[in-house]
Amino acid sequence: MKRFQRAEALNRLPEQFFARLVAKVGRLQAQGHDVINLGQGNPDLPTPSHIVEALKQAADEPQHHRYSPFRGHDFLKEAVAQFYKREYGVELNPRTEVAVLFGGKVGLVEIAQCYLNPGDVALVPDPGYPDYWSGIAMADAEMALMPLLAENRFLPDLDAIDAETWDKAKLMFLNYPNNPTGAVADADFFVQVVRKAGERDVLVVHDFAYAAIGFDGLKPRSFLETPGAKEVGIEIYTLSKTYNMAGWRVGFAVGNEEVIESINLLQDHFYVSLFGAIQQAAATALLSPQDCVRELVATYERRRNVFIDRLRGHGWQAEKPAGSFFCWLPVPQGHTSESFADLLLEQAHVAVAPGLGFGQAGDAYVRVGMLTSEERLIEAADRMAKCLFVKNPLT
Repeated sequence: MKRFQRAEALNRLPEQFFARLVAKVGRLQAQGHDVINLGQGNPDLPTPSHIVEALKQAADEPQHHRYSPFRGHDFLKEAVAQFYKREYGVELNPRTEVAVLFGGKVGLVEIAQCYLNPGDVALVPDPGYPDYWSGIAMADAEMALMPLLAENRFLPDLDAIDAETWDKAKLMFLNYPNNPTGAVADADFFVQVVRKAGERDVLVVHDFAYAAIGFDGLKPRSFLETPGAKEVGIEIYTLSKTYNMAGWRVGFAVGNEEVIESINLLQDHFYVSLFGAIQQAAATALLSPQDCVRELVATYERRRNVFIDRLRGHGWQAEKPAGSFFCWLPVPQGHTSESFADLLLEQAHVAVAPGLGFGQAGDAYVRVGMLTSEERLIEAADRMAKCLFVKNPLT
């Protein structure tokens, strides 16, 4: 077979770290082992029935069998604006401040193509979502890491970024509620971000993937609630987590109209927007009563509580996350995140994600997804604790 030389942009892409985890889990399952897979972030519950029904009905409409408008249907963008007004008190112009996306991941990669040139710098959380790295690599740009440390509530210390890095930076990626740490950001932090970004001419991209998932009565804040936020940035929202629509691939970017226009311009050359029936179902999700969302968050909170409480009952002191559907557990002394994850998989048959897969600052942790039943989470906690204390006792 003749071989062709790839473009350098593809050669720069980082390794898909979690492909190895999937392969390890598959190997054990093929051997007949009962593996509790808590290593991935794929919602396990179905899309609410009223959203599925909206898709079925819309799929029968001939208008949706044709190409959708390049930049998405007006009815979806208007629904996004109503949603943001209702949920966050944020006013959006649906024509100029909303871009329809093929899932949030696409927007997070595209934004680097829109604003980074070779050698430019993007500020990236460490640990953080690996696809931030992918867009930066494709643009042949560079990353400056912002460590997320427990002593700083897993928020980046903006004052610790040196002046030279600020001078070079063009983009800043943020993500709260945070994947992988489960941390949330408060109003004061976002005020600092807007001030710093305005002073340094840095475009802020807030990844709001876990927007709906806050615990103990906490409603996560939208970055755009902060005065001046639309002057310096955008927010990327996906329906994957809020409505269990991960496979539907629908999201949106909102905020600064110049940035929204850039995203739309790039997508004009990539896509002819989403299937119209999916857009109709997405609008239904956003505009319908949100009981299903409240029930979902309550389910994740119960799962979080039973899992962490079970670990604590075994003597393993672990913190409860404030948001997202992940727990961020420190690894025992003498282990890296990979060696501990391998230990749990091989001896307890519980799959967790090594923190190293999210950046060097994550290597002292593993990420555990609350994406199975309470019964299985209790069993996972029992297996993990037995493995930890029997095979590697803490002293």
